[in-house]
Amino acid sequence: MSYQVLARKWRPRSFREMVGQTHVLKALINALDNQRLHHAYLFTGTRGVGKTTIARIIAKCLNCETGVSSTPCGQCSVCREIDEGRFVDLIEVDAASRTKVEDTRELLDNVQYAPTRGRYKVYLIDEVHMLSTHSFNALLKTLEEPPPHVKFLLATTDPQKLPVTILSRCLQFALKNMPPERVVEHLSHVLGVEGIPFEQDALWLLGRAADGSMRDAMSLTDQAIAFGEGKVLAADVRTMLGTLDHGQVYEVLQALLEGDAREMLEVVQRLAEQGPDWAGVLAEMLNVLHRIAIAQLLPDAVDNGQGDRERVLALAQALPAEDIQFYYQMGLIGRRDLPLAPDSRSGFEMVLLRMLAFRPADAPGAPKTSLKHLRISPATTDSLIGPVAAAAMQPQTASGSDSTGQSHPVPRGASEKVQEIPAAPANEAIVASDPLPNVEKVDVPWDEPPTIAIVTANEEWVAPPFDGALLEPVACAEPVERLDDEEPQLTDEDYFEVATQAEACLEYFNAEPEVRPELPQLAAQPAVGLAAEWIALLPKLGLSGLTASIAANCTLVSVQEDCWLLHLDPEQSSLFNATQQRRLVEALNQYHGRPLKMDIQLCKPQQETPAQAAARRRQERQRAAELSIRSDPLVQELMAQFSATIRDGTIEPLEHSDPRGDIS
Repeated sequence: MSYQVLARKWRPRSFREMVGQTHVLKALINALDNQRLHHAYLFTGTRGVGKTTIARIIAKCLNCETGVSSTPCGQCSVCREIDEGRFVDLIEVDAASRTKVEDTRELLDNVQYAPTRGRYKVYLIDEVHMLSTHSFNALLKTLEEPPPHVKFLLATTDPQKLPVTILSRCLQFALKNMPPERVVEHLSHVLGVEGIPFEQDALWLLGRAADGSMRDAMSLTDQAIAFGEGKVLAADVRTMLGTLDHGQVYEVLQALLEGDAREMLEVVQRLAEQGPDWAGVLAEMLNVLHRIAIAQLLPDAVDNGQGDRERVLALAQALPAEDIQFYYQMGLIGRRDLPLAPDSRSGFEMVLLRMLAFRPADAPGAPKTSLKHLRISPATTDSLIGPVAAAAMQPQTASGSDSTGQSHPVPRGASEKVQEIPAAPANEAIVASDPLPNVEKVDVPWDEPPTIAIVTANEEWVAPPFDGALLEPVACAEPVERLDDEEPQLTDEDYFEVATQAEACLEYFNAEPEVRPELPQLAAQPAVGLAAEWIALLPKLGLSGLTASIAANCTLVSVQEDCWLLHLDPEQSSLFNATQQRRLVEALNQYHGRPLKMDIQLCKPQQETPAQAAARRRQERQRAAELSIRSDPLVQELMAQFSATIRDGTIEPLEHSDPRGDIS
């Protein structure tokens, strides 16, 4: 007799032989025992979870010669013919190969005829989602009201593709994926009955590779038996599947726990011999770290889905919680950056070396693991003295000496007793003992150019004198230094052109929020006198572009004969240069018809600038527009009767010409 594969040989022939799917079996068994039978059943789920098997068992339950029940005898001619696939009243249809409407109509033409041998004529349509739209339409009426001797059993792996009209006419049962524990349990039973030697680790590999499908697990077991010459061994299965040795992930984590870089790189070398997918190895590490983090909070919540529950619990006890979180975050970032590495292996090694080199701060009571002597030290942070200042410091005196008697400076972080630092006077800055353990204080005499002296237990380190040039204040009213007439690199053409200063102000305040600069702050005092005259004069000068923007942020302070003094907001100083001043003077000369002199100083204007005045008028018009809309009787009626609301930011004032010469 020819060999029969395990998936077919061990296919369940009754409900009690089914593995898993208890939620589905309970409903079907109760319906069959109480004679509460529906005319159409729909079974959904991924491949190999038992959809077709359950449908065939239902066909036996309905047609068994002993009567309709949830326990067919399995010995009568009907049961044997169904098991052998030759029962005439069980019509199995592969919808993937019979998608045309003509095929469906031909099938339904025989529905009206009574069954030949059994009580019911059972139509088993597999992969029903593959039927065409016309086929579904042809099936609808018969599926809703079939003859009493007809039962429809539909199976699909993709119920989302089924029309809702089909779903509403069926009782739907969703079959779940098989967990690895259930797969391993069933494989142990099958191999034990078959008398085939096996290793438990090999079954876990097969259970995870099956990905929830019992049929796939049985097929892989068949392949493993052939590969291992009648045995199912972990090494053979791992080679056959090309999967990662799960134990090597724990070897990497153990090396991290012990701070052993040499052992860690040796594990990576052994992994490289298998030619793994390094991104997959990193993903497996993240999966283990996730389970370890769960084990630290809820040990009972850790499953044994990968056969490693004890190892997970052991690492959860040994590794500090903050280390787990740090490793997980570092692994996520490393997995993201892995495609950027010169090669995947070097990128994977760098992720591990980062985990080893950078350690989170030790929590009180957490296990402390020191790195082995491989010239790798935990990263430290010098928060008070930067690397430039530290490099500039030179030892003035040295009291330490080596075995030859030569003097040398005490290195940073030397093991010495740190003296307690008393409260410092106002002219002394205290330095924490963490960056420099033996630093007592830093003397800073403020009444003269300071020389910073750091006094330690053994010597004194002196930094070069600081001339304090950067500490000189900048006077606000100091005139801007006159530049020559050399043209700058940037011109008005590099900026957005506007026709008038009024348009520039409007563009400024109507810009989208993403590109709008910071809104000018309104002055404390409204513009009067010369400042008000400048606001009225500016639109008449015909300025545009960057020059108009500079002028809009100025205010006129004084006019003495032909000498004009303007204050420019310091925030606009980066845009101001000699070219902009020359163009402003030329526009002013052309308007007045005589040569004038202009001095522009960087100083916060005390009265409104044209830009601030335009902003204020814009805000006033915005508030007036919002008040007008909210007080409108029709709007109030809509809000009262229909609970309408006014969306913020959707009210905009209409454009109109301002009598003062601006558009606001």
